[in-house]
Amino acid sequence: MGNMASEMKIEDISPVEKKLSFEVIWDDVKKELDSIYKTVGKSAKVRGFRPGKAPRAILELHYGESVKEEAISKLVTKHYTEAVEKNDIEVVAQPVIDNKGITVGEDFLFTATVEIQPVLDPKDYTGLDLEKEKLTITKADVEEKLTQIRQMYATLEDVTDDRALADGDFALIDFAGTLNGEARKELAAEGHTLQIGSKSFVPGFEEQLIGMKKGEAKDVAVTFPETYGAKDIAGKEVLFSVTLKNIREKLLPELDEDFIKNFEKYETLKDLREDVKKSLEDEGEARIKAELRGAIVDKLLEKNEFEVPSVWVNQQIYTMMIDARRRMVQNGMPDDKAAEMTYNLHDMFKDQAEKIVKASFILSKIAKKESMEVGEEEVEEKLRELAQRYGQDYEAVKKVSENNDMKERLRDELLEQKALNFIEEKATITALKKSKKKEKGEE
Repeated sequence: MGNMASEMKIEDISPVEKKLSFEVIWDDVKKELDSIYKTVGKSAKVRGFRPGKAPRAILELHYGESVKEEAISKLVTKHYTEAVEKNDIEVVAQPVIDNKGITVGEDFLFTATVEIQPVLDPKDYTGLDLEKEKLTITKADVEEKLTQIRQMYATLEDVTDDRALADGDFALIDFAGTLNGEARKELAAEGHTLQIGSKSFVPGFEEQLIGMKKGEAKDVAVTFPETYGAKDIAGKEVLFSVTLKNIREKLLPELDEDFIKNFEKYETLKDLREDVKKSLEDEGEARIKAELRGAIVDKLLEKNEFEVPSVWVNQQIYTMMIDARRRMVQNGMPDDKAAEMTYNLHDMFKDQAEKIVKASFILSKIAKKESMEVGEEEVEEKLRELAQRYGQDYEAVKKVSENNDMKERLRDELLEQKALNFIEEKATITALKKSKKKEKGEE
């Protein structure tokens, strides 16, 4: 520590946290105080004294606390910075400083608790035994997707015959609920549309309506969930009086040449089927690739146990909370409500955030160990790809990337992808049909 401190010791609190304890001898503390008082005295305005002429005792009376605070700040900064540099401590966040202040004639004691980069030499990342799904797109898969597309063009029609309400139907109902024999206004509605099987009402309610006919009335008893928002109703049994006023069913258009007229890009039904199959293949390959990459990360973390700084995890949680809030707002939720909901998700995101941080760190270490690099041209190519994907001007995207950390984040992502590609190339991968893979997981 040079001539400034009489003692400094380092204590390992965890693999990613250190506590640095300092004892600065009084002579050096006094020198710092004297220096600050000298500076303050030159410009201090004290009644009865010309600038620069106020005695030290008067300065201490008027400026003592602020001078001590400045001295503490300078002493802490100087000794902490010197200790970190001298001992090659790779800090990842500002330290937590603890001190009891300056007492005249005594050594100044303080501690700095700081999180550091994990020390990791990745191992066992080549020759991994992995399984991945062998993609098979069947005619049934294509037909299911076509049915989903037809659903988008479906119409709701009144049921004209005398049939009973069935699963999937849309019921127009009046209902009124009573709790312990008392009618509750908030449990009543007229002309409410409810799709049977949507599970959008209290559990057990929709199922009891199946079989009713138009004009029929029925009493339905259900128990509200313990987690229901209204505390006086949660966990209680409510009796509903329900009248079925109308039944409507969803009718899908026929899958024929007339249906193709809804799309400009297809000339025949065959064109639509081929495009649907291609999109299912693309989606399937992307999903399988993501699952394989997830399996690689799981294996890496299983074979390499290490801790990561909490500050990194909290930063990742914050990023996930922002993304969740943005999606909620995009889906129509008011921003203040979205903010409240995402705040409550903080603890739920913790495990996932820690895994993301660990994966990113170990992949960066593998990339470094294997001397992998990402060139400027690769970053530029990624920026062009992003600009094209979101329909934005490339130069505008490039300018934005240069004004924040976007380029560095892209560089890190590309480096992680290179590491994953390397591990995948060096792995032994067995392709399994989906059904066999599922059966194996059920054993």
